[in-house]
Amino acid sequence: MADEEVEKKKKSPILLIIVLVVIGLIFAGGISYFVTTKVMTDSVGKVQKKDPGVFVKLGDAKDGIIVNVGGVKSGRFLKVGIVLEMNPGNEKNLKDGKIIPAVETKVLDTVLQILRSQKVDEFDPAKQDSLKSLIKDQVNQAIGDGSVYDVYITNFVLQ
Repeated sequence: MADEEVEKKKKSPILLIIVLVVIGLIFAGGISYFVTTKVMTDSVGKVQKKDPGVFVKLGDAKDGIIVNVGGVKSGRFLKVGIVLEMNPGNEKNLKDGKIIPAVETKVLDTVLQILRSQKVDEFDPAKQDSLKSLIKDQVNQAIGDGSVYDVYITNFVLQ
């Protein structure tokens, strides 16, 4: 009988450890499930969803914008096609899917000022993203934050 009691005492700690490990695994699995289903989906859901933008081409429909760059005496010209993806919900800038003429004038003025103020070496293809970002920020500042989602350069000729 003494052997049975000693054997029960040996089995109890092992059985207790096994039960605690199983409970711990179940608890860890529950926490993992909660984190992946609730916390992760909530953080993904908080990403700002935007409506599909309205695309507006600046300048002449065929040629885009033609501007002298590098100063008046440089004799260098830039022919560039710029398309703005604009917020369709902003009714003070767009009407029936088209840009309002007064807003288009402000946008063109802002873009021309940016292009004229750049030095010729700043039109390097590696710096194109910074140029697009500058145009977006300045146009948003001129016509209202959140008005322009993105800037696309469709053609680019510097001579």
